[in-house]
Amino acid sequence: MYRTAPLIRPDWTPATIALMVLGFIVFWPLGLAMLAYILFGDRLHAFKREANEKMDGFYRNCRQAGGWHGRSRHHRPDTGNVAFDDWRKAELERIEEERRKLDEMRAEFDNYLRELRRAKDQEEFDRFMRDRNNRPPANTDNHEGFSG
Repeated sequence: MYRTAPLIRPDWTPATIALMVLGFIVFWPLGLAMLAYILFGDRLHAFKREANEKMDGFYRNCRQAGGWHGRSRHHRPDTGNVAFDDWRKAELERIEEERRKLDEMRAEFDNYLRELRRAKDQEEFDRFMRDRNNRPPANTDNHEGFSG
């Protein structure tokens, strides 16, 4: 199958040259941006991929370090005191278990609120439909008061 190249690509094509000249005529930073795209545009994909990989690594490290909530799960080296290290490890595990329970409770409460809102919306809709069906029909063929 024959495949055509895109009209605007980071290369010296008639379209990109015309856009660059037009950009300089309209507003010089646009022309400069188009020139930069022509010269460096082929490097944008690699730059974007590298930036995404770095940000993914940054977020992964933040998540492992306790996220945005200040919970620190950094593994600190042992102090050398076995009893203290065992106590600290048990306390950290207990705290982590409590955090997990709180997260589960929060999810359950969010579901409860969602269902409560759904029930309230259904009740309001049912009331609207009941009121709408019980009101007398509007008399549309009464044209009194119009002079024609």
